[in-house]
Amino acid sequence: MTDVLKAIILGIIEGLTEFLPVSSTGHLILAGNLLNFEGDAAITFKIVIQLGAVMAVLILYWKSYMEIGSNFIKMEFSKREGLNVIHMILAMLPALIVYLLLKDTIKSQLFGPTPVLIGLVAGGLLMIIAARSKRKNSVDTISYKQAFGIGLFQCLALWPGFSRSGSTISGGLLLGTSQKAAADFTFIISVPVMFGATLLDLYDSRNLLSLDDLYLMLIGFLVSFLVAMIAVVTFIRLIKRLRLEWFALYRFALAALFYFIVIL
Repeated sequence: MTDVLKAIILGIIEGLTEFLPVSSTGHLILAGNLLNFEGDAAITFKIVIQLGAVMAVLILYWKSYMEIGSNFIKMEFSKREGLNVIHMILAMLPALIVYLLLKDTIKSQLFGPTPVLIGLVAGGLLMIIAARSKRKNSVDTISYKQAFGIGLFQCLALWPGFSRSGSTISGGLLLGTSQKAAADFTFIISVPVMFGATLLDLYDSRNLLSLDDLYLMLIGFLVSFLVAMIAVVTFIRLIKRLRLEWFALYRFALAALFYFIVIL
């Protein structure tokens, strides 16, 4: 199988899984193992193509970003309701600090099948616990304290298999938000988080990448973006309505299947 075809397959997988709490990174690592698409360049590839899918969120939530940007320009941070730039910073800061401190360890120790299987199972258990919380509120009522708490839970997503959306939605539920509000907030903060992570990773990997690697990344980026644009509306509605236990069961099944096929 050619590298171009592998890039297309991984781009499709990314576009289909980015918006569900099943860990798109975990899926990419497991698929990369099956396709024999691994190594430093492959790790960077898997991070970069996630940005393609996340860009679909930028299009879907553009009004929210415009409002947050407008409030920032006007220096309106004291509103009791409505997201602003402080919510974004509080939610992004914990994971950013942890990533900068542990990025080498994360890449060298956690980007493999076994850590992903552990993350899938542990993240599924977290989601089952969080799903017991039932709240009704909108994303506009999320407080600064809740935003920071969700940011702390987002640190779990640095372990491949936990899932960024699974961790933050679970965190939001445990901190008193509704599943819909936590999902909306997760998608809104995903753009700056992934954009920053991609730039940092590209900078760190600048001496390891060739023009061929960049070419494959562009293919994967475009495929994941196009697939995500088709899937985004349906999947975002699904994640807001379907209880987290169903996603947890899928994670357990995927972990078991991959364990018996590859690990044993």
